[in-house]
Amino acid sequence: MIAELESGERSVCVASGMAAITTVLAHFDAGSHVICTHDCYGGTARLLSLYQQQGKLEVSFLDLANADAVADAVRPNTRCLWIETPSNPLLAVVDIRPLVAIARRHNVLVCVDNTLLSPFHFQPIQFGADVVVHSTTKWLAGHSDVIGGAVIAKTQDLGTRFYSLANALGTTSGSFDSWLVLRGIKTLPVRMQQHEENARRVVNVLEQHTNVQSVYYPGLSSHASHNVATQILSGFGGVISFRVRGGATAVNHVLGATQIFSLAESLGGVESLIEHPATMSHASMTEEQRRNCGITNDLIRISVGIEYCDDLIADLEQALDFSAIKNIEKNEAVAILGGAQ
Repeated sequence: MIAELESGERSVCVASGMAAITTVLAHFDAGSHVICTHDCYGGTARLLSLYQQQGKLEVSFLDLANADAVADAVRPNTRCLWIETPSNPLLAVVDIRPLVAIARRHNVLVCVDNTLLSPFHFQPIQFGADVVVHSTTKWLAGHSDVIGGAVIAKTQDLGTRFYSLANALGTTSGSFDSWLVLRGIKTLPVRMQQHEENARRVVNVLEQHTNVQSVYYPGLSSHASHNVATQILSGFGGVISFRVRGGATAVNHVLGATQIFSLAESLGGVESLIEHPATMSHASMTEEQRRNCGITNDLIRISVGIEYCDDLIADLEQALDFSAIKNIEKNEAVAILGGAQ
Protein backbone atom coordinates (compact mmCIF):
# COMPACT_ATOMS: atom_id res chain seq x y z
CA MET A 1 0.00 0.00 0.00
CA ILE A 2 2.79 2.44 0.89
CA ALA A 3 4.57 1.67 -2.38
CA GLU A 4 1.43 2.63 -4.29
CA LEU A 5 0.97 5.81 -2.26
CA GLU A 6 4.54 6.85 -3.12
CA SER A 7 4.35 5.80 -6.80
CA GLY A 8 7.10 3.25 -6.15
CA GLU A 9 7.51 -0.29 -7.40
CA ARG A 10 8.24 -1.97 -4.07
CA SER A 11 8.36 -1.12 -0.38
CA VAL A 12 9.75 -2.90 2.65
CA CYS A 13 8.26 -2.06 6.04
CA VAL A 14 10.69 -1.88 8.94
CA ALA A 15 10.71 -1.40 12.69
CA SER A 16 11.19 2.39 12.86
CA GLY A 17 12.14 5.46 10.88
CA MET A 18 15.76 4.98 11.95
CA ALA A 19 15.54 1.35 10.84
CA ALA A 20 14.51 2.63 7.41
CA ILE A 21 17.52 4.95 7.26
CA THR A 22 19.83 2.19 8.51
CA THR A 23 18.53 -0.20 5.86
CA VAL A 24 19.13 2.28 3.05
CA LEU A 25 22.64 3.22 4.23
CA ALA A 26 23.55 -0.48 4.38
CA HIS A 27 23.21 -0.50 0.59
CA PHE A 28 26.44 1.48 0.19
CA ASP A 29 29.91 0.00 0.35
CA ALA A 30 32.41 1.12 2.98
CA GLY A 31 34.14 4.32 1.93
CA SER A 32 31.16 5.63 -0.03
CA HIS A 33 30.50 9.35 0.14
CA VAL A 34 27.08 10.66 1.17
CA ILE A 35 25.89 14.24 0.63
CA CYS A 36 23.21 15.06 3.20
CA THR A 37 21.08 18.10 3.89
CA HIS A 38 22.67 20.05 6.74
CA ASP A 39 19.40 20.56 8.58
CA CYS A 40 18.31 16.94 8.67
CA TYR A 41 16.55 15.05 11.44
CA GLY A 42 18.78 14.73 14.50
CA GLY A 43 18.79 10.93 14.35
CA THR A 44 19.94 10.99 10.73
CA ALA A 45 22.82 13.32 11.60
CA ARG A 46 23.72 11.13 14.58
CA LEU A 47 23.86 7.93 12.50
CA LEU A 48 25.79 9.49 9.62
CA SER A 49 28.27 11.06 12.03
CA LEU A 50 28.75 7.67 13.72
CA TYR A 51 29.44 5.94 10.40
CA GLN A 52 31.84 8.73 9.49
CA GLN A 53 33.73 8.32 12.78
CA GLN A 54 33.90 4.57 12.24
CA GLY A 55 35.26 5.00 8.73
CA LYS A 56 32.27 3.32 7.09
CA LEU A 57 31.08 6.37 5.16
CA GLU A 58 32.33 9.80 4.18
CA VAL A 59 29.71 12.48 4.79
CA SER A 60 29.25 16.08 3.64
CA PHE A 61 26.47 18.11 5.29
CA LEU A 62 25.38 20.86 2.90
CA ASP A 63 22.67 23.42 2.33
CA LEU A 64 20.94 21.62 -0.54
CA ALA A 65 19.20 24.81 -1.64
CA ASN A 66 22.52 25.68 -3.28
CA ALA A 67 22.62 23.30 -6.24
CA ASP A 68 26.00 24.61 -7.41
CA ALA A 69 27.54 23.75 -4.04
CA VAL A 70 26.05 20.26 -4.29
CA ALA A 71 27.55 19.79 -7.76
CA ASP A 72 30.94 20.95 -6.49
CA ALA A 73 30.75 18.54 -3.55
CA VAL A 74 30.35 15.42 -5.70
CA ARG A 75 33.37 13.12 -5.50
CA PRO A 76 34.34 10.02 -7.47
CA ASN A 77 33.09 7.91 -4.55
CA THR A 78 29.82 9.82 -4.02
CA ARG A 79 27.02 7.28 -3.98
CA CYS A 80 24.09 8.94 -2.22
CA LEU A 81 22.34 12.29 -2.07
CA TRP A 82 20.19 12.38 1.08
CA ILE A 83 17.39 14.95 1.01
CA GLU A 84 14.81 16.04 3.54
CA THR A 85 12.20 18.44 2.29
CA PRO A 86 10.75 20.23 4.11
CA SER A 87 13.63 20.23 6.54
CA ASN A 88 13.15 19.60 10.23
CA PRO A 89 12.55 21.87 12.10
CA LEU A 90 12.85 25.03 9.95
CA LEU A 91 10.71 23.60 7.15
CA ALA A 92 12.92 24.73 4.28
CA VAL A 93 11.66 23.22 1.04
CA VAL A 94 14.38 22.09 -1.36
CA ASP A 95 13.63 21.86 -5.06
CA ILE A 96 14.77 18.31 -5.73
CA ARG A 97 14.57 18.62 -9.52
CA PRO A 98 18.00 20.24 -10.12
CA LEU A 99 19.50 17.94 -7.48
CA VAL A 100 18.15 14.90 -9.30
CA ALA A 101 19.73 16.20 -12.51
CA ILE A 102 23.11 16.48 -10.77
CA ALA A 103 22.76 13.00 -9.31
CA ARG A 104 21.91 11.49 -12.71
CA ARG A 105 25.08 12.92 -14.25
CA HIS A 106 27.19 11.20 -11.60
CA ASN A 107 25.21 7.97 -11.11
CA VAL A 108 24.31 8.95 -7.53
CA LEU A 109 21.28 7.49 -5.75
CA VAL A 110 18.73 10.11 -4.66
CA CYS A 111 17.10 9.29 -1.32
CA VAL A 112 14.34 11.47 0.12
CA ASP A 113 13.02 11.35 3.67
CA ASN A 114 9.35 12.22 3.16
CA THR A 115 8.30 11.79 6.78
CA LEU A 116 7.46 15.43 7.39
CA LEU A 117 4.74 15.63 4.72
CA SER A 118 3.55 12.10 3.89
CA PRO A 119 2.69 10.98 0.33
CA PHE A 120 -0.59 12.86 0.64
CA HIS A 121 1.29 16.12 0.09
CA PHE A 122 4.44 15.02 -1.76
CA GLN A 123 5.60 12.09 -3.88
CA PRO A 124 9.38 12.46 -4.44
CA ILE A 125 9.60 9.54 -6.89
CA GLN A 126 7.43 11.52 -9.30
CA PHE A 127 10.18 14.16 -9.30
CA GLY A 128 12.99 11.68 -9.94
CA ALA A 129 13.93 10.28 -6.52
CA ASP A 130 15.18 6.69 -6.43
CA VAL A 131 14.33 5.92 -2.81
CA VAL A 132 11.87 7.33 -0.28
CA VAL A 133 11.95 6.63 3.45
CA HIS A 134 9.31 7.20 6.10
CA SER A 135 8.90 7.03 9.81
CA THR A 136 5.43 5.51 9.63
CA THR A 137 5.19 6.39 13.33
CA LYS A 138 4.20 9.86 12.17
CA TRP A 139 1.49 10.84 9.66
CA LEU A 140 0.97 7.44 8.04
CA ALA A 141 -0.04 5.69 11.27
CA GLY A 142 -1.21 8.96 12.76
CA HIS A 143 -2.21 7.92 16.28
CA SER A 144 1.06 7.82 18.26
CA ASP A 145 0.52 4.17 19.14
CA VAL A 146 3.07 2.44 16.92
CA ILE A 147 6.72 2.78 15.90
CA GLY A 148 7.49 1.86 12.31
CA GLY A 149 9.25 2.80 9.10
CA ALA A 150 9.24 2.11 5.39
CA VAL A 151 11.67 2.12 2.47
CA ILE A 152 10.11 2.64 -0.96
CA ALA A 153 12.08 1.94 -4.13
CA LYS A 154 11.52 3.32 -7.59
CA THR A 155 12.42 0.00 -9.23
CA GLN A 156 11.74 -3.65 -8.45
CA ASP A 157 15.46 -4.47 -8.43
CA LEU A 158 16.24 -1.80 -5.87
CA GLY A 159 13.22 -2.86 -3.82
CA THR A 160 14.46 -6.45 -3.81
CA ARG A 161 17.85 -5.23 -2.61
CA PHE A 162 16.28 -3.36 0.34
CA TYR A 163 14.10 -6.35 1.18
CA SER A 164 17.22 -8.50 1.36
CA LEU A 165 19.05 -5.92 3.46
CA ALA A 166 16.16 -5.58 5.92
CA ASN A 167 16.10 -9.35 6.30
CA ALA A 168 19.87 -9.49 6.86
CA LEU A 169 19.86 -6.61 9.35
CA GLY A 170 16.76 -7.74 11.21
CA THR A 171 15.10 -4.37 10.78
CA THR A 172 11.77 -5.73 9.54
CA SER A 173 8.45 -4.69 11.03
CA GLY A 174 6.29 -6.81 13.29
CA SER A 175 2.90 -7.94 12.01
CA PHE A 176 0.79 -6.11 14.59
CA ASP A 177 2.74 -2.89 14.05
CA SER A 178 2.12 -3.26 10.32
CA TRP A 179 -1.59 -3.73 10.97
CA LEU A 180 -1.70 -0.54 13.01
CA VAL A 181 -0.05 1.40 10.18
CA LEU A 182 -2.54 -0.03 7.70
CA ARG A 183 -5.36 1.03 10.01
CA GLY A 184 -3.95 4.56 10.21
CA ILE A 185 -3.55 4.91 6.45
CA LYS A 186 -7.29 4.42 6.02
CA THR A 187 -7.87 7.90 7.47
CA LEU A 188 -4.78 9.60 6.02
CA PRO A 189 -6.59 11.99 3.62
CA VAL A 190 -9.14 13.29 6.11
CA ARG A 191 -6.51 13.62 8.84
CA MET A 192 -4.02 15.48 6.65
CA GLN A 193 -6.68 17.90 5.48
CA GLN A 194 -7.65 18.71 9.08
CA HIS A 195 -4.02 18.96 10.25
CA GLU A 196 -3.34 21.54 7.55
CA GLU A 197 -6.56 23.47 8.10
CA ASN A 198 -5.71 23.79 11.79
CA ALA A 199 -2.07 24.63 11.06
CA ARG A 200 -3.02 27.49 8.75
CA ARG A 201 -5.18 29.06 11.46
CA VAL A 202 -2.50 28.59 14.11
CA VAL A 203 0.13 30.15 11.82
CA ASN A 204 -1.99 33.25 11.36
CA VAL A 205 -2.28 33.69 15.12
CA LEU A 206 1.43 33.13 15.75
CA GLU A 207 2.41 35.60 13.01
CA GLN A 208 0.46 38.37 14.72
CA HIS A 209 1.53 37.62 18.30
CA THR A 210 3.83 40.19 19.88
CA ASN A 211 5.84 37.55 21.77
CA VAL A 212 6.64 35.59 18.60
CA GLN A 213 9.66 36.82 16.67
CA SER A 214 9.31 34.71 13.50
CA VAL A 215 7.25 31.81 12.15
CA TYR A 216 8.38 29.03 9.81
CA TYR A 217 5.75 27.33 7.66
CA PRO A 218 5.98 26.64 3.89
CA GLY A 219 2.42 27.80 3.36
CA LEU A 220 3.34 31.35 4.35
CA SER A 221 4.05 33.66 1.41
CA SER A 222 6.82 35.17 3.54
CA HIS A 223 8.58 31.80 3.95
CA ALA A 224 11.92 31.72 2.12
CA SER A 225 11.03 28.64 0.07
CA HIS A 226 7.31 29.28 -0.39
CA ASN A 227 7.58 29.56 -4.19
CA VAL A 228 9.38 26.22 -4.48
CA ALA A 229 6.87 24.65 -2.10
CA THR A 230 3.92 25.70 -4.24
CA GLN A 231 5.58 24.11 -7.30
CA ILE A 232 6.33 20.64 -5.92
CA LEU A 233 4.01 20.15 -2.94
CA SER A 234 0.25 19.66 -2.94
CA GLY A 235 0.00 20.84 0.68
CA PHE A 236 2.10 22.12 3.56
CA GLY A 237 1.30 19.77 6.44
CA GLY A 238 0.81 20.37 10.12
CA VAL A 239 4.28 21.18 11.49
CA ILE A 240 5.14 24.77 12.45
CA SER A 241 8.23 26.24 14.06
CA PHE A 242 8.53 29.65 15.65
CA ARG A 243 11.00 31.77 17.61
CA VAL A 244 9.94 33.20 20.96
CA ARG A 245 10.99 36.60 22.28
CA GLY A 246 12.30 36.77 25.83
CA GLY A 247 15.12 34.24 26.19
CA ALA A 248 15.22 31.04 28.20
CA THR A 249 12.61 32.09 30.74
CA ALA A 250 10.08 32.70 27.98
CA VAL A 251 10.91 29.47 26.15
CA ASN A 252 10.59 27.41 29.33
CA HIS A 253 7.32 29.13 30.15
CA VAL A 254 5.76 28.29 26.75
CA LEU A 255 6.91 24.67 26.86
CA GLY A 256 5.53 24.20 30.35
CA ALA A 257 2.33 26.21 30.07
CA THR A 258 0.47 24.47 27.25
CA GLN A 259 -2.40 22.27 28.36
CA ILE A 260 -3.44 20.68 25.05
CA PHE A 261 -0.06 20.65 23.30
CA SER A 262 1.88 17.85 25.04
CA LEU A 263 5.63 18.22 25.53
CA ALA A 264 7.04 15.47 23.30
CA GLU A 265 9.47 15.00 20.42
CA SER A 266 7.30 13.21 17.90
CA LEU A 267 4.94 14.61 15.27
CA GLY A 268 2.16 13.56 12.94
CA GLY A 269 -0.33 12.21 15.47
CA VAL A 270 -3.93 13.27 15.90
CA GLU A 271 -2.96 15.06 19.13
CA SER A 272 -0.97 18.29 19.22
CA LEU A 273 2.65 18.25 20.43
CA ILE A 274 5.22 20.90 21.33
CA GLU A 275 9.00 20.49 21.63
CA HIS A 276 12.34 22.29 21.86
CA PRO A 277 14.54 21.08 18.96
CA ALA A 278 17.88 22.24 20.39
CA THR A 279 17.53 20.05 23.48
CA MET A 280 15.11 17.38 22.31
CA SER A 281 14.77 16.17 18.71
CA HIS A 282 18.12 17.64 17.58
CA ALA A 283 20.11 17.37 20.79
CA SER A 284 22.39 14.74 19.22
CA MET A 285 23.67 17.29 16.71
CA THR A 286 26.78 19.20 17.72
CA GLU A 287 26.26 22.81 18.77
CA GLU A 288 28.06 23.91 15.61
CA GLN A 289 25.76 21.82 13.42
CA ARG A 290 22.69 23.31 15.07
CA ARG A 291 24.05 26.83 14.75
CA ASN A 292 24.88 26.34 11.06
CA CYS A 293 21.34 25.35 10.23
CA GLY A 294 19.53 27.82 12.47
CA ILE A 295 18.41 25.56 15.31
CA THR A 296 18.85 28.11 18.07
CA ASN A 297 17.66 28.04 21.67
CA ASP A 298 14.71 30.33 21.01
CA LEU A 299 13.16 27.93 18.49
CA ILE A 300 10.03 25.89 19.30
CA ARG A 301 8.40 23.30 17.04
CA ILE A 302 4.78 22.24 17.19
CA SER A 303 2.89 19.45 15.49
CA VAL A 304 -0.68 20.65 15.08
CA GLY A 305 -3.23 17.93 15.74
CA ILE A 306 -6.84 17.60 14.70
CA GLU A 307 -8.42 18.84 17.92
CA TYR A 308 -10.98 21.68 17.86
CA CYS A 309 -8.83 24.50 16.52
CA ASP A 310 -10.27 27.25 18.73
CA ASP A 311 -9.01 25.26 21.72
CA LEU A 312 -5.53 24.93 20.19
CA ILE A 313 -5.33 28.66 19.53
CA ALA A 314 -6.51 29.50 23.04
CA ASP A 315 -3.90 27.12 24.49
CA LEU A 316 -1.05 28.75 22.58
CA GLU A 317 -2.26 32.25 23.37
CA GLN A 318 -2.35 31.59 27.11
CA ALA A 319 1.10 29.92 26.94
CA LEU A 320 2.46 32.97 25.12
CA ASP A 321 1.04 35.34 27.71
CA PHE A 322 4.13 36.43 29.61
CA SER A 323 2.38 38.87 31.94
CA ALA A 324 2.77 36.44 34.84
CA ILE A 325 6.52 36.11 34.33
CA LYS A 326 8.70 38.54 36.20
CA ASN A 327 12.02 39.73 34.83
CA ILE A 328 12.11 37.87 31.52
CA GLU A 329 15.78 37.66 30.63
CA LYS A 330 16.82 38.24 27.08
CA ASN A 331 19.55 36.49 25.10
CA GLU A 332 20.34 33.95 27.81
CA ALA A 333 21.40 30.40 26.99
CA VAL A 334 18.60 27.89 27.47
CA ALA A 335 19.26 25.42 30.24
CA ILE A 336 16.12 23.50 29.44
CA LEU A 337 13.97 21.55 30.55
CA GLY A 338 14.11 21.45 34.33
CA GLY A 339 10.75 22.45 35.70
CA ALA A 340 9.29 22.86 32.19
CA GLN A 341 6.88 19.99 32.59
